[in-house]
Amino acid sequence: MKNFALIGAAGYIAPRHMRAIKDLGHRLSVAYDINDSVGIIDSISPQSEFFTDFERFLEHAYRLRRDPATALHYVSVCSPNHLHHAHIAAGLRLGCDVICEKPLVPTPALIDELAEVERETGRRVYNILQLRHHDAILKLREKVAAAPRDNKFDVELTYITSRGKWYMESWKGDPRKSFGVATNIGVHFYDMLQFVFGPALRNEVHLNAEAKAAGYLEYERARVRWFLSIDADDLPAEVKGKKTTFRNIDISGEQLEFSEGFTDLHTTSYREVLAGRGYGLADARPCIEVVDTIRNSPPTAARAGEGHPFLKRRSA
Repeated sequence: MKNFALIGAAGYIAPRHMRAIKDLGHRLSVAYDINDSVGIIDSISPQSEFFTDFERFLEHAYRLRRDPATALHYVSVCSPNHLHHAHIAAGLRLGCDVICEKPLVPTPALIDELAEVERETGRRVYNILQLRHHDAILKLREKVAAAPRDNKFDVELTYITSRGKWYMESWKGDPRKSFGVATNIGVHFYDMLQFVFGPALRNEVHLNAEAKAAGYLEYERARVRWFLSIDADDLPAEVKGKKTTFRNIDISGEQLEFSEGFTDLHTTSYREVLAGRGYGLADARPCIEVVDTIRNSPPTAARAGEGHPFLKRRSA
Protein backbone atom coordinates (compact mmCIF):
# COMPACT_ATOMS: atom_id res chain seq x y z
CA MET A 1 0.00 0.00 0.00
CA LYS A 2 1.30 3.43 -1.00
CA ASN A 3 0.74 6.64 0.96
CA PHE A 4 -0.53 9.67 -0.97
CA ALA A 5 -0.86 13.38 -0.30
CA LEU A 6 -3.21 15.52 -2.38
CA ILE A 7 -2.78 19.24 -3.05
CA GLY A 8 -5.91 21.03 -4.26
CA ALA A 9 -8.55 18.90 -2.55
CA ALA A 10 -11.45 21.34 -3.05
CA GLY A 11 -11.15 21.49 -6.85
CA TYR A 12 -13.45 19.97 -9.46
CA ILE A 13 -11.04 17.23 -10.50
CA ALA A 14 -9.75 16.22 -7.05
CA PRO A 15 -12.46 13.59 -6.33
CA ARG A 16 -11.33 11.57 -9.37
CA HIS A 17 -7.84 11.41 -7.89
CA MET A 18 -9.18 10.50 -4.46
CA ARG A 19 -11.28 7.69 -5.91
CA ALA A 20 -8.37 6.39 -8.01
CA ILE A 21 -6.21 6.19 -4.89
CA LYS A 22 -8.95 4.39 -2.96
CA ASP A 23 -10.05 2.08 -5.78
CA LEU A 24 -6.48 0.85 -6.28
CA GLY A 25 -6.13 0.00 -2.60
CA HIS A 26 -3.89 2.84 -1.47
CA ARG A 27 -4.11 5.43 1.31
CA LEU A 28 -4.82 9.15 1.04
CA SER A 29 -2.87 10.16 4.13
CA VAL A 30 -3.20 13.93 3.92
CA ALA A 31 -4.87 16.58 1.79
CA TYR A 32 -4.44 20.33 1.46
CA ASP A 33 -6.45 23.22 0.03
CA ILE A 34 -6.83 26.88 0.97
CA ASN A 35 -10.60 26.27 0.80
CA ASP A 36 -12.33 24.00 3.31
CA SER A 37 -15.22 22.86 1.08
CA VAL A 38 -13.91 19.31 0.97
CA GLY A 39 -16.84 17.31 2.33
CA ILE A 40 -16.32 14.82 -0.52
CA ILE A 41 -13.47 13.39 1.55
CA ASP A 42 -16.05 11.97 4.00
CA SER A 43 -17.33 9.52 1.39
CA ILE A 44 -13.88 8.55 0.08
CA SER A 45 -11.23 8.87 2.77
CA PRO A 46 -12.57 10.31 6.05
CA GLN A 47 -9.43 9.32 7.96
CA SER A 48 -7.21 11.66 5.90
CA GLU A 49 -5.57 14.59 7.65
CA PHE A 50 -6.51 17.96 6.14
CA PHE A 51 -4.85 21.38 6.20
CA THR A 52 -5.72 24.81 4.83
CA ASP A 53 -2.21 26.21 5.44
CA PHE A 54 0.52 24.98 3.11
CA GLU A 55 3.16 25.44 5.82
CA ARG A 56 1.28 23.12 8.20
CA PHE A 57 0.75 20.63 5.40
CA LEU A 58 4.50 20.58 4.64
CA GLU A 59 5.43 20.23 8.30
CA HIS A 60 3.06 17.28 8.66
CA ALA A 61 4.45 15.67 5.49
CA TYR A 62 8.02 15.98 6.79
CA ARG A 63 7.04 14.41 10.11
CA LEU A 64 5.49 11.47 8.26
CA ARG A 65 8.93 10.73 6.80
CA ARG A 66 10.27 9.68 10.21
CA ASP A 67 8.40 6.37 10.04
CA PRO A 68 8.66 4.17 6.90
CA ALA A 69 5.09 3.02 7.52
CA THR A 70 3.70 6.57 7.20
CA ALA A 71 6.19 8.21 4.82
CA LEU A 72 4.57 9.56 1.67
CA HIS A 73 5.25 7.87 -1.66
CA TYR A 74 3.25 10.15 -3.99
CA VAL A 75 1.94 13.70 -4.06
CA SER A 76 -1.05 14.34 -6.33
CA VAL A 77 -1.36 17.93 -7.59
CA CYS A 78 -4.84 19.25 -8.46
CA SER A 79 -4.27 22.91 -7.63
CA PRO A 80 -4.88 25.89 -9.96
CA ASN A 81 -2.71 25.84 -13.08
CA HIS A 82 -0.33 28.62 -12.06
CA LEU A 83 0.62 26.74 -8.87
CA HIS A 84 1.45 23.41 -10.50
CA HIS A 85 5.16 24.09 -10.89
CA ALA A 86 5.66 25.13 -7.27
CA HIS A 87 3.57 22.27 -5.90
CA ILE A 88 5.28 19.67 -8.11
CA ALA A 89 8.71 20.89 -7.01
CA ALA A 90 7.61 20.78 -3.36
CA GLY A 91 6.41 17.20 -3.78
CA LEU A 92 9.67 16.12 -5.39
CA ARG A 93 11.66 17.74 -2.59
CA LEU A 94 9.56 15.83 -0.06
CA GLY A 95 11.09 12.72 -1.59
CA CYS A 96 7.92 11.75 -3.45
CA ASP A 97 6.98 11.02 -7.02
CA VAL A 98 4.36 13.50 -8.22
CA ILE A 99 1.17 12.96 -10.25
CA CYS A 100 -0.15 16.22 -11.71
CA GLU A 101 -3.26 17.28 -13.56
CA LYS A 102 -3.19 19.08 -16.90
CA PRO A 103 -1.75 21.45 -17.94
CA LEU A 104 1.44 20.29 -16.27
CA VAL A 105 3.08 23.73 -16.52
CA PRO A 106 2.57 26.64 -18.96
CA THR A 107 5.94 26.65 -20.74
CA PRO A 108 8.64 24.28 -22.01
CA ALA A 109 11.15 26.22 -19.89
CA LEU A 110 9.34 25.12 -16.75
CA ILE A 111 9.42 21.51 -17.96
CA ASP A 112 13.21 21.91 -18.18
CA GLU A 113 13.23 23.30 -14.63
CA LEU A 114 11.24 20.33 -13.35
CA ALA A 115 13.64 17.96 -15.10
CA GLU A 116 16.43 19.60 -13.10
CA VAL A 117 14.50 19.07 -9.85
CA GLU A 118 13.95 15.44 -10.86
CA ARG A 119 17.72 15.06 -11.21
CA GLU A 120 18.32 16.76 -7.87
CA THR A 121 15.83 14.59 -5.97
CA GLY A 122 15.89 11.31 -7.87
CA ARG A 123 12.09 11.39 -8.04
CA ARG A 124 9.70 11.50 -11.03
CA VAL A 125 6.89 13.70 -12.32
CA TYR A 126 3.87 12.13 -14.05
CA ASN A 127 1.15 13.97 -15.98
CA ILE A 128 -2.46 12.82 -16.20
CA LEU A 129 -3.01 12.43 -19.96
CA GLN A 130 -6.13 10.32 -19.68
CA LEU A 131 -7.33 10.52 -23.28
CA ARG A 132 -4.37 8.31 -24.22
CA HIS A 133 -6.15 5.52 -22.33
CA HIS A 134 -9.57 5.98 -23.96
CA ASP A 135 -10.59 3.02 -26.12
CA ALA A 136 -11.87 5.21 -28.96
CA ILE A 137 -8.61 7.18 -29.07
CA LEU A 138 -6.50 4.02 -29.02
CA LYS A 139 -8.54 2.56 -31.91
CA LEU A 140 -8.14 5.79 -33.87
CA ARG A 141 -4.39 5.69 -33.30
CA GLU A 142 -4.27 2.14 -34.65
CA LYS A 143 -6.30 3.19 -37.70
CA VAL A 144 -3.96 6.09 -38.44
CA ALA A 145 -0.88 3.91 -38.00
CA ALA A 146 -2.32 1.36 -40.44
CA ALA A 147 -3.13 3.98 -43.11
CA PRO A 148 -0.63 4.73 -45.90
CA ARG A 149 2.13 7.05 -44.67
CA ASP A 150 1.34 9.65 -47.31
CA ASN A 151 -2.30 9.84 -46.20
CA LYS A 152 -3.01 13.02 -44.23
CA PHE A 153 -6.28 13.21 -42.31
CA ASP A 154 -8.48 16.32 -42.25
CA VAL A 155 -9.70 16.99 -38.72
CA GLU A 156 -12.24 19.48 -37.45
CA LEU A 157 -12.26 19.85 -33.66
CA THR A 158 -15.03 21.81 -31.94
CA TYR A 159 -15.42 22.00 -28.19
CA ILE A 160 -17.84 24.39 -26.51
CA THR A 161 -18.39 24.01 -22.78
CA SER A 162 -20.65 26.75 -21.42
CA ARG A 163 -19.55 28.50 -18.25
CA GLY A 164 -21.52 30.93 -16.11
CA LYS A 165 -20.48 34.35 -14.84
CA TRP A 166 -18.68 32.74 -11.89
CA TYR A 167 -16.01 31.40 -14.23
CA MET A 168 -14.50 34.77 -15.07
CA GLU A 169 -14.43 35.71 -11.38
CA SER A 170 -12.54 32.55 -10.48
CA TRP A 171 -8.88 31.75 -11.11
CA LYS A 172 -9.97 30.02 -14.31
CA GLY A 173 -11.02 33.35 -15.79
CA ASP A 174 -7.67 34.97 -14.98
CA PRO A 175 -5.18 34.33 -17.81
CA ARG A 176 -2.30 34.86 -15.37
CA LYS A 177 -3.51 31.80 -13.47
CA SER A 178 -5.30 29.57 -16.01
CA PHE A 179 -3.18 30.70 -19.01
CA GLY A 180 -6.29 31.16 -21.12
CA VAL A 181 -8.97 29.08 -22.78
CA ALA A 182 -6.74 27.14 -25.16
CA THR A 183 -4.51 26.00 -22.31
CA ASN A 184 -7.16 25.40 -19.67
CA ILE A 185 -9.74 23.46 -21.71
CA GLY A 186 -7.75 22.56 -24.81
CA VAL A 187 -4.46 21.10 -23.62
CA HIS A 188 -5.76 17.51 -23.38
CA PHE A 189 -7.07 17.72 -26.97
CA TYR A 190 -3.68 18.90 -28.24
CA ASP A 191 -2.04 16.02 -26.41
CA MET A 192 -4.51 13.58 -27.96
CA LEU A 193 -3.87 14.99 -31.44
CA GLN A 194 -0.11 14.55 -31.30
CA PHE A 195 -0.53 11.13 -29.65
CA VAL A 196 -2.62 10.01 -32.64
CA PHE A 197 -1.22 12.02 -35.55
CA GLY A 198 2.43 12.61 -34.67
CA PRO A 199 4.47 15.78 -34.11
CA ALA A 200 3.05 19.25 -34.74
CA LEU A 201 4.58 20.93 -37.79
CA ARG A 202 2.59 24.20 -38.02
CA ASN A 203 0.63 26.18 -35.46
CA GLU A 204 -1.49 29.14 -36.62
CA VAL A 205 -3.77 31.17 -34.33
CA HIS A 206 -6.86 32.77 -35.88
CA LEU A 207 -8.70 33.89 -32.72
CA ASN A 208 -7.51 34.29 -29.15
CA ALA A 209 -10.09 35.99 -26.94
CA GLU A 210 -11.15 35.86 -23.31
CA ALA A 211 -13.83 33.21 -23.83
CA LYS A 212 -12.80 31.47 -27.05
CA ALA A 213 -9.92 30.61 -29.33
CA ALA A 214 -9.46 29.08 -32.77
CA GLY A 215 -6.69 28.13 -35.12
CA TYR A 216 -5.04 25.63 -37.41
CA LEU A 217 -2.58 22.90 -36.50
CA GLU A 218 -0.75 20.69 -38.94
CA TYR A 219 0.57 17.43 -37.61
CA GLU A 220 2.66 14.80 -39.34
CA ARG A 221 -0.51 12.87 -40.26
CA ALA A 222 -3.30 15.47 -39.97
CA ARG A 223 -4.53 18.95 -40.80
CA VAL A 224 -6.60 20.26 -37.88
CA ARG A 225 -9.02 23.19 -37.73
CA TRP A 226 -9.97 23.82 -34.11
CA PHE A 227 -12.40 25.97 -32.16
CA LEU A 228 -12.71 26.13 -28.36
CA SER A 229 -15.18 28.23 -26.36
CA ILE A 230 -16.77 28.68 -22.94
CA ASP A 231 -19.44 31.03 -24.38
CA ALA A 232 -22.97 29.57 -24.52
CA ASP A 233 -23.75 31.81 -27.48
CA ASP A 234 -21.38 29.69 -29.56
CA LEU A 235 -23.50 26.56 -29.13
CA PRO A 236 -25.06 25.38 -32.42
CA ALA A 237 -28.78 26.12 -32.80
CA GLU A 238 -29.68 22.43 -32.59
CA VAL A 239 -28.00 22.18 -29.17
CA LYS A 240 -28.74 25.57 -27.59
CA GLY A 241 -31.29 25.33 -24.79
CA LYS A 242 -30.94 21.54 -24.63
CA LYS A 243 -27.31 20.98 -23.68
CA THR A 244 -24.57 23.15 -22.24
CA THR A 245 -21.72 21.33 -23.97
CA PHE A 246 -21.01 20.58 -27.60
CA ARG A 247 -18.09 18.37 -28.57
CA ASN A 248 -17.43 17.29 -32.12
CA ILE A 249 -14.37 15.77 -33.73
CA ASP A 250 -14.71 15.07 -37.44
CA ILE A 251 -11.92 13.04 -39.03
CA SER A 252 -12.04 13.01 -42.82
CA GLY A 253 -15.83 12.93 -42.74
CA GLU A 254 -16.21 10.43 -39.88
CA GLN A 255 -17.31 11.41 -36.38
CA LEU A 256 -15.11 10.34 -33.49
CA GLU A 257 -17.51 9.30 -30.75
CA PHE A 258 -15.93 9.29 -27.32
CA SER A 259 -18.61 10.75 -25.07
CA GLU A 260 -18.61 7.58 -23.00
CA GLY A 261 -15.77 5.79 -21.29
CA PHE A 262 -14.39 8.68 -19.21
CA THR A 263 -15.45 7.40 -15.80
CA ASP A 264 -12.40 5.32 -14.92
CA LEU A 265 -9.66 6.99 -16.94
CA HIS A 266 -8.04 8.60 -13.89
CA THR A 267 -7.97 5.23 -12.17
CA THR A 268 -6.38 3.74 -15.29
CA SER A 269 -3.83 6.57 -15.32
CA TYR A 270 -2.94 5.92 -11.67
CA ARG A 271 -2.67 2.19 -12.30
CA GLU A 272 -0.19 2.84 -15.11
CA VAL A 273 1.88 5.22 -12.96
CA LEU A 274 2.05 2.70 -10.13
CA ALA A 275 3.11 0.03 -12.62
CA GLY A 276 5.96 2.22 -13.86
CA ARG A 277 4.27 3.09 -17.16
CA GLY A 278 3.09 6.64 -16.43
CA TYR A 279 3.54 9.61 -18.77
CA GLY A 280 6.39 11.87 -17.73
CA LEU A 281 7.88 15.24 -18.65
CA ALA A 282 8.94 14.23 -22.15
CA ASP A 283 5.44 12.98 -22.93
CA ALA A 284 3.84 16.24 -21.74
CA ARG A 285 6.25 18.53 -23.62
CA PRO A 286 4.55 18.48 -27.09
CA CYS A 287 1.17 19.74 -25.88
CA ILE A 288 2.84 22.33 -23.65
CA GLU A 289 4.81 23.59 -26.66
CA VAL A 290 1.55 23.89 -28.62
CA VAL A 291 -0.31 25.90 -25.96
CA ASP A 292 2.74 28.07 -25.29
CA THR A 293 2.86 28.99 -28.98
CA ILE A 294 -0.89 29.67 -29.08
CA ARG A 295 -0.67 32.04 -26.12
CA ASN A 296 2.23 33.97 -27.58
CA SER A 297 1.23 34.15 -31.26
CA PRO A 298 -0.73 37.14 -32.59
CA PRO A 299 -3.89 36.03 -34.43
CA THR A 300 -3.66 36.04 -38.22
CA ALA A 301 -6.23 35.65 -40.97
CA ALA A 302 -6.92 32.05 -41.85
CA ARG A 303 -5.57 30.80 -45.15
CA ALA A 304 -7.97 29.22 -47.60
CA GLY A 305 -9.32 25.96 -46.22
CA GLU A 306 -7.64 26.38 -42.83
CA GLY A 307 -10.24 28.40 -40.93
CA HIS A 308 -12.73 26.63 -38.66
CA PRO A 309 -16.32 27.05 -39.94
CA PHE A 310 -17.38 28.70 -36.66
CA LEU A 311 -15.03 31.60 -37.39
CA LYS A 312 -17.39 32.76 -40.14
CA ARG A 313 -20.35 33.18 -37.81
CA ARG A 314 -18.74 33.83 -34.43
CA SER A 315 -16.95 36.91 -33.19
CA ALA A 316 -14.69 37.50 -30.17
